[in-house]
Amino acid sequence: MAQRLMRIGEVSERTGLSLRTIRHYEEVGVIGRTERSDGGFRLYTEAEERRLKLVRRMRPLGFRLEDVRSLLDILEKMPASRGPEPETDAGAHADLVARLDKYWQETDARCEDLRRELAAAEDFARSLHGHIARLTAVSPDGAVGRGE
Repeated sequence: MAQRLMRIGEVSERTGLSLRTIRHYEEVGVIGRTERSDGGFRLYTEAEERRLKLVRRMRPLGFRLEDVRSLLDILEKMPASRGPEPETDAGAHADLVARLDKYWQETDARCEDLRRELAAAEDFARSLHGHIARLTAVSPDGAVGRGE
């Protein structure tokens, strides 16, 4: 069965990444070199789209490109089912699990940091709302203006 190939514009739309960002990820090896159409347009597979979507999800967490490539490598080596595949050695499987667990723990910690930052930002927004409410409060005579 032939793979479905997409032009860069469609991949951009489906991933939420700009054309420039997609080209950059290709240049730095996050995704492999793409095929080209007869007209010279880059063509991407659904597997490359999935990789780019993962990168998109990792960006807000501040992972470096080396981390992205490493995690993608881990995920590609993961067996489709639970436990090591018969042809893989148990040590390699344990290493894969340990590496993935490290990323999970780091991701969890970064999410917690973002929750704290979001709570601080929401608190700040509420304080600004309070200032606006005081400045635009209705005066006792019914006029809108400065509050006291």
